Amino acid sequence: MKVLVAEDEPLAREGLKLLLTRQSQVESVSEARNGREAIALIREKKPDLVLLDVQMPRTDGFAVVHAIGAEQMPPVIFVTAHDQYALRAFEIAAIDYLLKPVTEERFDLAFKRAIGRLQAAPRQDATNQVLTMLDAIANPPRQLERFAIRSGENTIFVPVNEIDWIEAFQNYVRLHAGPANYLLHVPMNTIEGVLDPNRFLRIHRSHIVNLRSIAQLWSMAHGQYAVELKSGQRLQSGRTYSDRIRRTLANPF
Repeated sequence: MKVLVAEDEPLAREGLKLLLTRQSQVESVSEARNGREAIALIREKKPDLVLLDVQMPRTDGFAVVHAIGAEQMPPVIFVTAHDQYALRAFEIAAIDYLLKPVTEERFDLAFKRAIGRLQAAPRQDATNQVLTMLDAIANPPRQLERFAIRSGENTIFVPVNEIDWIEAFQNYVRLHAGPANYLLHVPMNTIEGVLDPNRFLRIHRSHIVNLRSIAQLWSMAHGQYAVELKSGQRLQSGRTYSDRIRRTLANPF
């Protein structure tokens, strides 16, 4: 397969090329130093896969997709820093992305998924994913209504209101929904930013809870709280979150 790496940072571009050389399916790698070069090379070489940096100057990754057109765009793995709007759009569309700095483990996972899509997914499905992503960028929702969870080559959609609590887990978050839990490669701050604050409350730097899932809570020392969910799960709040917990859970009468 032919792969194009579109990345304006030389070191990041070399790192992605090195990771690609370890993939036996890759026959050739082209490189673009900016969005304008990426557009020209996609039209000229028609690569099978594009690793596309989102935050390139002047012509960014989204402008590249617009210029080529979603229907003509090859499968894409987006490469991005911590940009909450981009991450939200990728999750909504269930499109693969890589967070900088890119780890070998995360790269291998994204590449395998891309291969799976090339082999199995109809072209229209990929187009629809890109169109959904562009729409989410142009019209970001005030709050997220459901999560798109990748499981192998499948995508599971989990309504936000089914989530009991959310736990920070290394570079991921773990979503707890009843007896089930799901891993999502999104920073905790990004998740907090797209949740309805009237329905979800961050009680700790590593915990967000669904207010409807709280059974009881009680005060502890140093302004902290113990929170018990209806599932029986117990969590402890962080000191810096005590004021927001009191404001949110105070009886309004």
